[in-house]
Amino acid sequence: MSEVVKEVVGADAGASPGEYTPDAIQVLKGLEGVRKRPAMYIGDTGVAGLHELIKEIVNNCVDEAMAGYCTRIRVDIQADGSVSIEDNGRGIPVGFHPGEQKSGVEVVMTMLHAGGKFDKKAYQVSGGLHGVGASVVNALSEWCVVEVRQEGRVHRQRFERGEPKTGLEVVGTTAEHGTLVHFKPDSQIFETITFEYETILHRLRELAFLNKGLEIAVTDARSGDEKTFLFEGGLVEFVLFLNEGRNKLHPEPIYLQGKREDVSVEVSLQYNDGYQETIFSYANNIKTGEGGTHLVGFKAALTRTLNAYANRNNLLKNVKFDVAGEDTREGMAAVISVKLPDPQFEGQTKSKLGNSVVKGLVESMTGEALDEYLEENPDVARRIIDKIVEAGRAREAARKARELTRRKGVLDGASLPGKLADCSLRDPEQTEIFLVEGDSAGGSAAQARDQHFQAVLPLFGKLLNVEKARIDRVLGNEKLLPLIGALGAGIGEDYNFARLRYGKVIIMADADVDGSHIRTLQMTFFFRYMRELIERGKLYLAQPPLFLVKKGKQEHYAFDEKERDDLIRELGANGEAKGLLVQRYKGLGEMNPDQLWKTTMDPQTRTLLRVNLDDAVEAEHMFTLLMGEEVEPRRAFIETHALDVKNLDI
Repeated sequence: MSEVVKEVVGADAGASPGEYTPDAIQVLKGLEGVRKRPAMYIGDTGVAGLHELIKEIVNNCVDEAMAGYCTRIRVDIQADGSVSIEDNGRGIPVGFHPGEQKSGVEVVMTMLHAGGKFDKKAYQVSGGLHGVGASVVNALSEWCVVEVRQEGRVHRQRFERGEPKTGLEVVGTTAEHGTLVHFKPDSQIFETITFEYETILHRLRELAFLNKGLEIAVTDARSGDEKTFLFEGGLVEFVLFLNEGRNKLHPEPIYLQGKREDVSVEVSLQYNDGYQETIFSYANNIKTGEGGTHLVGFKAALTRTLNAYANRNNLLKNVKFDVAGEDTREGMAAVISVKLPDPQFEGQTKSKLGNSVVKGLVESMTGEALDEYLEENPDVARRIIDKIVEAGRAREAARKARELTRRKGVLDGASLPGKLADCSLRDPEQTEIFLVEGDSAGGSAAQARDQHFQAVLPLFGKLLNVEKARIDRVLGNEKLLPLIGALGAGIGEDYNFARLRYGKVIIMADADVDGSHIRTLQMTFFFRYMRELIERGKLYLAQPPLFLVKKGKQEHYAFDEKERDDLIRELGANGEAKGLLVQRYKGLGEMNPDQLWKTTMDPQTRTLLRVNLDDAVEAEHMFTLLMGEEVEPRRAFIETHALDVKNLDI
């Protein structure tokens, strides 16, 4: 039995204060340790940790699919907030476990590190937590019911907070096979137990892309929403999804699939005429955000193969610079997926693949397939090489622009913009900067702020849409340079998060359509050139009110039309609407400094929205769709979602 040992010092442990004796050691048995320290197993007890419960059970289902036994997975969010997850795999073994003297179901659901993934008998390849996932979900649920359909019978067992409440019972007959896990998260553990449909949807879509032919359905009984994913094209459809909204250089993505030394490799890539490099890598369906050996192998093959083809066909004869790896990846969307026994992950977040053999396998397989494709498609090859040469020339132009801005002291924060109303405090962890549109709003914000820790930077006009611009244009843009200079961290080769001058970067735009567009442009800039600010939780959106509802000396602020109407009904109750005044703020500049402080800037009373990057794939897709070149996908998105959003402006 697995045990977690926790050291407790104090009277409760049977020792006098300050003593450290054997009876001060508390032993947490079974799943007690999971409930005591849930963050060790699921990351946190907030929204992300809550959704990790679904991910762990779904990963088990996908492992069955990778083993060749499961073709369908279904996730249902029930009206009471519980979730049921069902697959048509082999089903958890229901027989008696000889070593533990209990059924296989009870072993899997109540014991850590109990599963079929430690040797190669049941699973050659798997993701998830290797025997931890199901038991952790059980431990952190108010209740959990497991049904196994196997050998013509339906078996069921109920658990509460990890403890069995029934034995494994036969409750019916069936011709089907598979497992259903139905659980409700424990409100004693989690800060919220409300699942987000969109978050679940995005992860399931990603898994369906990575496992072609696997059908994954999700329904939400609370709203009636439902969606089914089935991608017979797998990674090819994944890349087309990433490139939606972009002008493609070739209509069909390049695709390769192969297996060597028990390592399965899939790669798909497609070039567009944009400037962003979009690469996602996975190992056993786990996103490797920090890359690893598979990504290194892919990049090496790409640079070597394209250079060799270009030189072989005399396509670089007038080029006066060496083609760099980054040139070969500009305007490329790609997905690399490897599946292997015993993946070794590195890094604090376990998101970097470390298996050394994978680099050579991915490099050789990618190089061979890409070279064959280029030889068979010379027109596409020429378009790609022309794109690469253009990227190299732009890189040279960016180098010159960077040298110029370096001399001005913009990239290292040595030269601060004249419009910046800086704060007196210099500790980045205690300071914040408001990015405000225009002189009027900037003036109000500068008067309203606490000069000790709050800085204000007025920006003028709509920023450059960096989705449609290379870094040389960014470095030469007079509206972006003050922003880059004020933050002090630089961009591109000069970026250094440690130089960031403020602990919070707050976008404060008007609460209208124009303000929404400005926010989107600024977030696009941060996503493309300072993504670490988002990843580290440093980027925020201020929430200024849209209306002032006033009656006599009573003043109330409303942040949308519904809130305004509710206030009007409340203040005008019993027909007493006389003297009721409703003011719509056309901009932040219309608010008095004391109103702006009270509603939007005072840490005691304001509401800030932190910009998170929970789903990098969805973020990539949305920024491309909303800010990219192609109009039709953007129009289709607006027509589909017009009733679901407010203040959407493209």
